[in-house]
Amino acid sequence: MIQIEDTLISLDIIEKKFICDLVQCKGACCVEGDSGAPLEGSEYQIIKKILPQVWEYLSPEAQAVINKQGVGYVDEDGEIVTSLVNGRDCVFTYYDEKGICKCAIEKAYREGKIDFHKPVSCHLYPIRVAKYNTFRALNYNKWKICKPAELLGNKEGVPIYKFLKGPLIRKFGEAWYSELETVATEWEKQKKDEM
Repeated sequence: MIQIEDTLISLDIIEKKFICDLVQCKGACCVEGDSGAPLEGSEYQIIKKILPQVWEYLSPEAQAVINKQGVGYVDEDGEIVTSLVNGRDCVFTYYDEKGICKCAIEKAYREGKIDFHKPVSCHLYPIRVAKYNTFRALNYNKWKICKPAELLGNKEGVPIYKFLKGPLIRKFGEAWYSELETVATEWEKQKKDEM
């Protein structure tokens, strides 16, 4: 682990390679899992506010779930997460013409309809942030459905922290990310020197 400010960062985030490969995985991370996407602080209220701009992209099943229970719920860990359709798909998923599961919130964002990209937990994936009293821990959530992303990342030589530069800056800021790059460069140099 390395530490930057109040964050402890798993070395996997520097060492492991990763590039999402939606053609291969079909967006399975928006479907598989025990609960919906974790929502931070104000995200639940933001999503409720932007719902009218996203509504047209949602399936009738997702719209019915939202009408019945809202955009999110408190899961068994006590976290607010996005609601699910049939215990699987996040209510904000839609499928493109190739059968790839995508985010309706991100679609509305890319079309300029809203200024909220998507929940930061989704944007940071496969990094998961765990909060403790005095620090946060960033870990790589290694999962079999992301094997194509590992293969593509290894082929292209892109570490997780570089693949997720934009989301990491969104969450932690430019200065934090710059320090992460410096630490990662030093770590990689040190490993080469030891070989």
